[in-house]
Amino acid sequence: MRLSELIEGIDVFERKGDLTGEVSSVCYDSRLCRTDSLFVAIAGLKLDGHRFIPEALKQGCRSVLCEQPVDAPAGVTVLRVRDSRQALGVIGKNYFRNPSAALCLVGVTGTNGKTTITYLLESIFRQAGYAPGVIGTINYRYRSKVREAAHTTPESFDLQGMLREMLDAGVDHVVMEVSSHALDQKRVDDCEFDAGIFTNLSQDHLDYHGTLEAYFLAKRRLFTELLGREARGRGQTMIINGDDPFGKRILRDVPPSRALSYGLNGACDVGVARYSFSLDGIDAEIRTLRGTYPIRAALVGRYNLYNILAAAAAAYGLGIENSAVQSGLSNLGTIPGRLEKVSAAGEPTVFVDYAHTEDALKKVIENLLPFKKARLITVFGCGGDRDRGKRPLMGKAVVTRSDLSILTSDNPRTEDPLAILGEIEMGIRDEGAKKYAVGDIREGFDGKGYVVIPDRREAIREAVGMAHPEDIVLVAGKGHETYQIIGTEKFPFDDREECREALKEKKLGRGRWAKSHSRS
Repeated sequence: MRLSELIEGIDVFERKGDLTGEVSSVCYDSRLCRTDSLFVAIAGLKLDGHRFIPEALKQGCRSVLCEQPVDAPAGVTVLRVRDSRQALGVIGKNYFRNPSAALCLVGVTGTNGKTTITYLLESIFRQAGYAPGVIGTINYRYRSKVREAAHTTPESFDLQGMLREMLDAGVDHVVMEVSSHALDQKRVDDCEFDAGIFTNLSQDHLDYHGTLEAYFLAKRRLFTELLGREARGRGQTMIINGDDPFGKRILRDVPPSRALSYGLNGACDVGVARYSFSLDGIDAEIRTLRGTYPIRAALVGRYNLYNILAAAAAAYGLGIENSAVQSGLSNLGTIPGRLEKVSAAGEPTVFVDYAHTEDALKKVIENLLPFKKARLITVFGCGGDRDRGKRPLMGKAVVTRSDLSILTSDNPRTEDPLAILGEIEMGIRDEGAKKYAVGDIREGFDGKGYVVIPDRREAIREAVGMAHPEDIVLVAGKGHETYQIIGTEKFPFDDREECREALKEKKLGRGRWAKSHSRS
């Protein structure tokens, strides 16, 4: 493709060199450049791509798009723009021939529930006779292909390439988790969305956004700016949680004719006529503007009813029949690491969940409490190099709702695990919860309390080992992840497998408090 075609639609305020040359590839990592590549220099949070322009030129790059002045040799075209990252999205759209224009694209944003909703919609789309693709936190998948997710939402150029790949493989509907980072960094600005879903908003990612308001404004962009550009003629496009305070703000900011609200209050466009919960699932009757219909889903808890309503509202807005929603929900498989049950009958009920914010922990624990016959034991920690302000809040949320809270290492990254645990404890101290030693909990405990076990494998072994058949054990924070990040390295670690191994040891009657060999 000619360079002039690649940059169509980009405001280039300074140009040196020829635009008629052919571009063999586009890259924003200098190590991937080759002869006749276009290198896009992005000023990132940790590294500035402008530093690597000389390396890109050595690799054979013959054109550079950047924000800063560049002293390039003869024969190299230099294009200066005000925002390289935004320009990269336009280049991706041009390079891959605007794939989203030919797809039904649904974006899901919010703090909690995004992943579950993508699974719900994927199942609904499939039952409706469509060929769905999913881009999300757990993986990127379509047809029989599955790719590990490097980011919840890929970089703009990679995203356009993935959409083109899906389209060429026969995919017609794509549901994508849209992160606040992606919205703030304009990674999705050149996608043509047919629908957007807002789930809820609570404190998260303030290490990046700074304030809750800035975090909200990033999320809101999907509706007020991207979906707000034009209607694509496929019905109501904005699916908003009408029970969430931030959802109510979005509803005030968008055209009523373009929005559908969902929730449990009777004023929402999509709601429920009745519902009931059990550890086996949800029975409900969904109410829409075109009547009601019963559903059954093997999901647990009130917050999952909200996720179901979001998916049902999106299906309604896109003109999908109620029967496809019903069969999509009933045929839904396991959602990895989302209140995933890993125990069998006769064992303590053990769940693994991705909850890693104060609000998510509150919701998952409160949804388990009605089914508690004896004790609720929660194992959790906080990730390192992330929003430190939520750590004491998470500690308070867990210890006030659990019979026993076991504080442990999550993904400490470059932080000291013990320092992270100390910050979690700051939110616990004023709650009157008793701090136990490990030996104490093996003998039993009275009232609400907590114990600190830095080694995550040992913490899981302790929780499962001491649990009675009528207890519930929740291991929260990492969910579907199959690794633990310590320093800058990833080590194999899967909460689900660790729980299964602990249950196996418990059943065999050996070493329920076996010495751990994991890293902390």
